Amino acid sequence: MKIEKRKLSSEQCEEILGILKARFEKNMNRHIGLEWAKVQAKLEKNTEKLWSLNEMETTGGEPDVITHDTKTDEFIFYDCSAESPKGRRSICYDREALESRKEHKPKNSALNMAAEMGIEILTEEQYRELQQLGNFDTKTSSWVKTPANIRKLGGAIFCDRRYDTVFVYHNGAESYYAARGFRGSLRI
Repeated sequence: MKIEKRKLSSEQCEEILGILKARFEKNMNRHIGLEWAKVQAKLEKNTEKLWSLNEMETTGGEPDVITHDTKTDEFIFYDCSAESPKGRRSICYDREALESRKEHKPKNSALNMAAEMGIEILTEEQYRELQQLGNFDTKTSSWVKTPANIRKLGGAIFCDRRYDTVFVYHNGAESYYAARGFRGSLRI
């Protein structure tokens, strides 16, 4: 994707900043001790990252700040929608899996969509961190970054929350389901 497409108009910037601020203030338990003014200042200096957050929002991810990395001085956003983002479901794991399907191909793959959006797919560890902040994916599931040894054998892993427990499962990387998408992260 071309860089010039990764810019928002001033109206779009104001709109996404308003959405993010409202979500930040509504969910203070996700980022105890962080101040919105500092987050906003970083966002205003990183308009390409703001574009990525807008992509997360428009695909149903409801991104929110979950922590601040003091070593890198970066704020970390995760998709915090209750269920796997609607605009990112019915996709297989990666491009290789997509190309391996002979028929009934999904429209895209999780890793390809994440790259197009300028975000990273959550790892299993990050997914478990997210689940400490609330109950997510109680009716859906989300692809997570798959270890190379599993992917090399044709598999991919996904997670969900059932029975008040986070489960990790496996599937063929080429599989896709209406209730499975992916969650992303973004460092700013």
